[in-house]
Amino acid sequence: MKNMSLFSLLCMAGLLLACGGGDEGSIPSGTPDIPETPNEVKLSVLPSVLDAMALEDTYEIKVTTTSEGWTAHSTDGWISLTLENGESKEGVIKVTVKENKDAERYGRITVTSGTQSEYVQVKQKGGIRFSVQEVLCTSGAGNAEVTVYESDDWTVQSDADWVTVSRDKARVIVAYTANTSLTSRTATIAVTGEGQKRMFFVIQEGAGITAIPEREGYELVWHDEFTEGTELNATHWRHEVQNAGWVNNELQNYVDGVVNGKRVTELSDGKLRIHCFKGDDGKIYSGRVYAHESEGWQYGYIEARMMLPKGKGTWPAFWMMPCNVDWNKEGWPKCGEIDIMEEVGVVPNEVSSSLHAEGHNHTNGTQVTHAMTIEKAEGEFHTYAIEWTAQNITTYVDGKVQLTYDNDNKGVVNWPYDKPYYIIFNLAWGGSWGGMQGVDESALPVTCVIDYIRVFQKK
Repeated sequence: MKNMSLFSLLCMAGLLLACGGGDEGSIPSGTPDIPETPNEVKLSVLPSVLDAMALEDTYEIKVTTTSEGWTAHSTDGWISLTLENGESKEGVIKVTVKENKDAERYGRITVTSGTQSEYVQVKQKGGIRFSVQEVLCTSGAGNAEVTVYESDDWTVQSDADWVTVSRDKARVIVAYTANTSLTSRTATIAVTGEGQKRMFFVIQEGAGITAIPEREGYELVWHDEFTEGTELNATHWRHEVQNAGWVNNELQNYVDGVVNGKRVTELSDGKLRIHCFKGDDGKIYSGRVYAHESEGWQYGYIEARMMLPKGKGTWPAFWMMPCNVDWNKEGWPKCGEIDIMEEVGVVPNEVSSSLHAEGHNHTNGTQVTHAMTIEKAEGEFHTYAIEWTAQNITTYVDGKVQLTYDNDNKGVVNWPYDKPYYIIFNLAWGGSWGGMQGVDESALPVTCVIDYIRVFQKK
């Protein structure tokens, strides 16, 4: 009995082994096939961080993928891509970066193959920049410092024998001799490094004339020589406060006061300086000021001595608007406008005068205007003036006639110039005229300098 039981158990075990035999993992018949998981695409890009210099140049990124084909793109306007062998498993992206004249900037390239994406960070070094674009100095001997940004390896050179320059770490030390002539002068300082060459300017005023010259038949009724205090006298002047885009699509924000520790207007060395600069928030700030806005002057000889800034995007102006305009009834151009001097940096050293009225204005190309090119309007002082009577307006540049226009006695349509007007100085940035060919923010900061404003009227 015991032997039979043992035999039976052995037979049963054999049957069980036979039933469980075969390849490991086999699927019993009648069970549906389970699809295999596709292989995951493997994508790599080298380098994943691209360090670019400030100058325009082309760099390469290697792409490897297990899929057939890949693509790449960037939404940054200063980065352009050329793809090589994009239909293969191995290829190259040629990355061209535009020259950077501003601060360090960052961009991104997206590379995609199948469902996988990788990213390349592009970091471009900033171009050589300066703490100021113009060193403005009085006629006496002196020194100044200019900080150089974004470059550690650079040299500096002056093109004038009256200015010597040297390097002290990240600063240019500028020393200038006294100017005994009556005219101002300009030196160009070149900083060269890492394939770049950038310039700033040292502008020194002339010895000048201390007494206000008399004008035959006229008497001096008001003037500002800008010799008292550090800010404009609020009794005589008012700052405009307006955001960018207020007029002429201009890019600057007009403020009254200090932005990031800088004033948009200040008095120093007997000059009014209107500064235009980029704030820490990325916005452009500048100044626009009005003299005796409520009462103004009707007729007379009005003269200012000015030095205009350099740079693509600048738009300085010395002009006049009528006092107490009822904009609902008159409006522009019916109210009138007198532009004694305007200049845009995109057309350097060409200064113009214009008159605007209902019968002649720039909206339809009928304004009365005239322009002349003068040597170094940007960077040296020149006088701009208007002689205005009941029958004629004539503007002058350094005593030479710029524009002349007679009253045709047909009324306000062509002669709205029979009432008090007030004086305006401003420094715009960009806009429909100043920015007609774009702007170059590497020119910032810039300064328009006014030596004096004088108003004479008939005795």
